[in-house]
Amino acid sequence: MENLSNIGVIKDLMKRYGFSFSKGLGQNFLINPTVCPKIAEMGNAKEGFGIIEIGTGFGVLTCELAKRADKVVAVEIDSRLIPVLSETLAEFDNVKVINDDILKIDLASLIRQEFNGLDVAVCANLPYYLTSPIIMSLLELKLPIKTITVMVQKEAGVRLCTPLGTREAGAITVAINYYAKARRLFDVKRGSFMPPPNIDSCVIQLEIKDTPPKVSDEKFFFETVKAAFSQRRKTLVNSLSSYFNLSKEKVITVVKSVGLKETVRPEQLQMDDFISLADSLKSAYDF
Repeated sequence: MENLSNIGVIKDLMKRYGFSFSKGLGQNFLINPTVCPKIAEMGNAKEGFGIIEIGTGFGVLTCELAKRADKVVAVEIDSRLIPVLSETLAEFDNVKVINDDILKIDLASLIRQEFNGLDVAVCANLPYYLTSPIIMSLLELKLPIKTITVMVQKEAGVRLCTPLGTREAGAITVAINYYAKARRLFDVKRGSFMPPPNIDSCVIQLEIKDTPPKVSDEKFFFETVKAAFSQRRKTLVNSLSSYFNLSKEKVITVVKSVGLKETVRPEQLQMDDFISLADSLKSAYDF
């Protein structure tokens, strides 16, 4: 297939298949020819690996993944793209396209059926409005995957990869750090897309931990994290008191019992602090 990042090729495909970009699906196709090879190279598309791609566009990233990995399963929600992909991916016999919603598909079964004996990684140019839901779904399912390498809105990428204990940290930062080690790989300018979005992007990678931190009650741990950030920029005591309907005096007692000051803010906490805090709250007040 001709260069799928070439604007002329894209316009020709659009014309022949009667395709138009969907704002509702957050469709922005890559036209910078350097980006997809880098994502594939850095995203574990190599011998011994099967790749799950989320969203295909016309298949520009899919092709780069297929050149390197043993198998690619691409999940694309837009049924209008399926006939286009039959043409653009015709040369590859190691690609399977599934017309479905990544948030509804049974990924555990898909991995068992499609990637027997292979390590698995995820690569994607994610719709910006679904970045957090898709990433958190992949993590919470505790799938047997090694890495998640995705293009996201730059602002979101910074937040997802920021270290705990810094001002930018939030509830999703804690969740990311619970399941994985996050890093920002490289930035992508808005002009790299057709049509160009209003913001710049970046590619991030989550290296999934073999074993997450040990907590006594995982569900309550995440409830505590949610509570801590429920009133952004308020003190930890104020947020927990309001969320759990506890007196400030009771919350202060718990906060101090785990070695924190009563004036501490949630974005200042480390993973161990959240774990101790959740365990102590649950033990003290039988949540």
